Amino acid sequence: MKSVQLVQLMIEACDDKRAEDIMKFDVTGSSSVTDYYIICHGTSDRQVQAIADEIKEVAKDNDIEAVVEGYREAKWILCDVNNVVVHVFHKPEREYYNLERLFKNGEHVEV
Repeated sequence: MKSVQLVQLMIEACDDKRAEDIMKFDVTGSSSVTDYYIICHGTSDRQVQAIADEIKEVAKDNDIEAVVEGYREAKWILCDVNNVVVHVFHKPEREYYNLERLFKNGEHVEV
């Protein structure tokens, strides 16, 4: 599956669980780690975990392994899905870490 298709699937997975302020960052020309970053947040620990669960399920349905870190704490869950890395934050942690500042060419996703 191409990265462009995978990033769209991951955005849809986040949206299906009502993630807020979903942003996509294309770093294909500037990163050797991944092609895309997605940043979003939920408003409760349960919602943050539900978003991560949906990401894992969509990846599994497409025969892609998702590596997940930070699930138990549910404050900042990192989901590494092939060439897409999804950061799922609890809202206060997203505001504190402000990862968006690292990317100048961020694209806010309208869902």
